[in-house]
Amino acid sequence: MNEPIDLRSALASFTDIWSPRIVSRVNDYDVRVAKVAGDHVWHVHDDTDEFFLVLDGELTIALRDDQGERAVTLPKGAVFVVPRGVEHKPSAPGGASILLFEPTGTLSVGDRHGEVPDHVDVTVGRPLD
Repeated sequence: MNEPIDLRSALASFTDIWSPRIVSRVNDYDVRVAKVAGDHVWHVHDDTDEFFLVLDGELTIALRDDQGERAVTLPKGAVFVVPRGVEHKPSAPGGASILLFEPTGTLSVGDRHGEVPDHVDVTVGRPLD
């Protein structure tokens, strides 16, 4: 990871959805890219915020917190941070490519989650091939 990373090439190197790849590290944080399509699972990260940047497509994040339930829609180029402790469910009916910034070792389904479908990779991020 001592050379520049082309994110388009990184994303082109895999086809799995909801299976983040680690493209770089900053201190104790992973910079991950993922291809997403359809629904992820409702989940919560108890001890960390989760940063999303949409690189391509559109991502909707449903949120449940003390104020109730709402959704935010992120077009290409948009950034959003889900605060720690907020239950959320990302989805991308038309597919999207995203960049995530989160502490190394953070599970893609958080600390608490619903049933994980077979297509969802419960990972802490995989190294780029």
